[in-house]
Amino acid sequence: MRTLGQLLVSSRPLSWINTAFPFAAAYLLTTGRSDAAFIIGTIYFLIPYNLAMYGINDVFDYESDLRNPRKGGVEGALLDPSIHRTTLWAAVITNVPFLIALVALGSHLSWIVLAVSVFAVVAYSAKGLRFKEKPVLDSITSSTHFVSPAVYGLVLAGAVFTPALWLILISFFLWGMASHAFGAVQDVIADREGGLASIATVFGARATTRLAVAAYALAGLLLLGTEWPGPLALLAAVPYVVIVAQFWMITDETAETANRGWKRFLLLNFIAGAIVTMLMIYWAINR
Repeated sequence: MRTLGQLLVSSRPLSWINTAFPFAAAYLLTTGRSDAAFIIGTIYFLIPYNLAMYGINDVFDYESDLRNPRKGGVEGALLDPSIHRTTLWAAVITNVPFLIALVALGSHLSWIVLAVSVFAVVAYSAKGLRFKEKPVLDSITSSTHFVSPAVYGLVLAGAVFTPALWLILISFFLWGMASHAFGAVQDVIADREGGLASIATVFGARATTRLAVAAYALAGLLLLGTEWPGPLALLAAVPYVVIVAQFWMITDETAETANRGWKRFLLLNFIAGAIVTMLMIYWAINR
């Protein structure tokens, strides 16, 4: 039970919805049906996908996590070395059956998108790749973790990629990059002590925070180019800009104070998700 508990914490339950919802919404709004692909895909991106993404990260980041006061709770597990191997095996065992099923249900194009998504999950943390230690690529890869399930859902469902849809996906991608970048700010000290590089350790806490503000703002503005009620989704981006902008003058020495803003994201993500969900329901009813 103790091992299962640690695996559960490692999968970040509060973040499950962040990957399952994009897939489910993209697939359901495109097809209008709840079939085997929808159910299997939603379950996969809800739990196994997150166990792989965060579990692999917790295993390979153990040394730096020891120095990080945030680790050991909802913001990240501090996995005992004795279950590192178990965690990696659990990720493989829970992911493979779903991936086989999704490949069987998909097309060549959906296979490519799914492969990119899974590769990003592994490459972010795994030894020998460690994209998380390659500044800018770390934020790009992290954003891919959340946007690729949506892209996969669209491709699997046979969606038509219109200019408005591309704007939505680009906006979502910028949101993901901004969230990762600001999240890295709070770990500047711990990462440097652990010998890890990130967009924040290289660019500095202040510059990274300002880049995050700009990315959030641009993400919101891009939505003005979508069809109604898409532009209203700009309202979901405003709180992110406001919260992160409060740390406009942050320094590397005070970087850990950014955790106050990051903790608000746990609630803000649900609020933003609720706004987007209502807009999608409105669009689906009136299309």
